[in-house]
Amino acid sequence: MAWLVTMPIVRLGRATIPVPRRIVPAKPGNLILMNHQSVFDIPLVVQTVDHGYPRIVTRKRYSRSIPLVSHMVRLYQYPVVDAGANKTTLRGTLDSLEEVGRTTDVPIAVFPEGTRAREGEIGRFRLGGLSRLLAARDWTVYVFVADGFWRAAKFATLVSGMADIDGKFVHAGTLEWTDPTADSGPFIEQVRQMMVEALAELRGAISSA
Repeated sequence: MAWLVTMPIVRLGRATIPVPRRIVPAKPGNLILMNHQSVFDIPLVVQTVDHGYPRIVTRKRYSRSIPLVSHMVRLYQYPVVDAGANKTTLRGTLDSLEEVGRTTDVPIAVFPEGTRAREGEIGRFRLGGLSRLLAARDWTVYVFVADGFWRAAKFATLVSGMADIDGKFVHAGTLEWTDPTADSGPFIEQVRQMMVEALAELRGAISSA
């Protein structure tokens, strides 16, 4: 599915979309965190997993009526979160997400910003879901950063601007989370800072090329 999404755009639309190295083992206890710029984030993050796939934490509205994405949500049993729900419903959703993190047999992937950032900057992290996942178990945390896709954030701009896509993708680092009972705030801020620095390096490399 990742190939079907990206290759026609590369070959026919002349976009530049990197192929990520498959460095995340397809086993439980692996957590993938990545910034969120465009519709390409899903095929990119899927391709980081070696001989398997991740379950991607997804907004509830994406679970229906969106070609391919909604099918993937159902087929691969993506955890679904409704950020606009009332407190009681949201608490139940987060409880379910934590249970998925504890029991999943494949990696979990999260876009901590929760929404696409304007002009591709690293936005504010939404802490609820990520904090609950970190409370579920020990994790090996793989941090990735993409850039060059934010101009094609929506399908409308994608169709008109394929040739302008000059995508970059980097593994910013791997961290170990070993105390689920600890305050996850400092760890989450460390991850965000890693993303900020990696994005700055990507943009520095682009501007100096």
